[in-house]
Amino acid sequence: MDILTLNCGSSSAKYQLYRWEEKRILARGIVERVTIGGSFIVHEVMGRDAVKVEKDCPTHKEAIALIIEMLTHPEYGVIKDVSQIKAVGHRVVHGGEKFKKSVIIDDEAMQTFKELADLAPLHNPPNILGIEAAKQLLPNVPHMAIMDTAWHQTMPDFAYIYALPYEWYEKNHIRRYGFHGTSLLYVAKRAAVLLGKDPFKTNIVSAHIGNGVSFNAVRNGVSVDTSMGFTPLEGAVMGTRAGDHDAAIDLYMMEKFNISPKEMNTILNKKSGVLGITGKYTDRRDIEEAAERGDKRAQLAIEIEGYRGRKYIGAYMAALGHTDAIVFTAGVGEMSPIIRGKMLQGLEEFGVVIDPEKNAISHTRNAETDITGKGSKVKIFVIPTDEELVMTEDTVALLEGRYDVHTNFTYSFQDPHYVNKLREENFKKEIEKHPELARIKAKIPGI
Repeated sequence: MDILTLNCGSSSAKYQLYRWEEKRILARGIVERVTIGGSFIVHEVMGRDAVKVEKDCPTHKEAIALIIEMLTHPEYGVIKDVSQIKAVGHRVVHGGEKFKKSVIIDDEAMQTFKELADLAPLHNPPNILGIEAAKQLLPNVPHMAIMDTAWHQTMPDFAYIYALPYEWYEKNHIRRYGFHGTSLLYVAKRAAVLLGKDPFKTNIVSAHIGNGVSFNAVRNGVSVDTSMGFTPLEGAVMGTRAGDHDAAIDLYMMEKFNISPKEMNTILNKKSGVLGITGKYTDRRDIEEAAERGDKRAQLAIEIEGYRGRKYIGAYMAALGHTDAIVFTAGVGEMSPIIRGKMLQGLEEFGVVIDPEKNAISHTRNAETDITGKGSKVKIFVIPTDEELVMTEDTVALLEGRYDVHTNFTYSFQDPHYVNKLREENFKKEIEKHPELARIKAKIPGI
């Protein structure tokens, strides 16, 4: 049984085809520059070199048609016919309060996603376009929605209600929702495995750090607070998003320079964050290189991001009362020792001690690593996320009628003996070049 997962952004469409019985990725890739011209697909079949094909995709329908074409291509493909695809799982960023878990997409669900589009204007509209296009091209299979917000539906009201007129919540659903749920679910479950603990007796602070950034407090295996809010704009410093700041600044600048709400929304979401600070960089690798060359604003961006992240970690440790582990994940969290180090600097009084040497070595997306220092009361893990696997498992479980909220459902990756075969193979190759990685690979108790 082959399962296709799709993650459609405003100008991209990521995909993965997974063979369920063999627990194996067949192919994955991304179509870039959708709707804006110069479109191309980078298509990767496991065990082969990636293939890049240029083809104009003025809408998401053409992008998904190109994905299907590549999956069934006589030379580049991995399946003979689309009939081998038995279901499609779609990422949907905002599910509002209605959805506490993944769902089969019907007309009612689609209508709700459209009603919620204003809550995630950068994400839900392309998510919807992708679903509509895929349903046209693959009309004979069920389509499922995996919501970023579902993981956070366990937050208590005192964590998600803002100190604003209460009727705004009652009438307009203004509240904290949180995002990056599939990633945060995955690393929370994996952290429990690495700790050798019951997931529902485990407290962790997770840091999903990529272009978007989420911090997450998990008490007894469920989300109780998170840094992103009503939209993905709130919270930590991000690639292009401002994160937390005085809202009066926005009103002041709008009045002073006659900036419209739409223009301000663009500034806050696309021209702020580390891009706003440095004036030119969003990729943390570029920022770190520039900082090393002496670029003062790049150095400042690193210090600001580290400081703000450290405050979130400290705040969430206080909120939890007891913390078993701190987990870093996503592109920057997995690959930037500098950012991780800055965020944990000075937390020794909280019982958090990072091993600088292990942290410097931990630079892989193929293995879970333990960078805990001697005497630390809190474990520190780097766990490569796997949102696509969560999407695939939810899709299969919905298809088979055995799915439920995560508190009543067990994922395959919760098994201590679970192995991601592709990552394991790639890690072996990495160790040949960097043997020191082997000694920081996280050990699973009892195995």
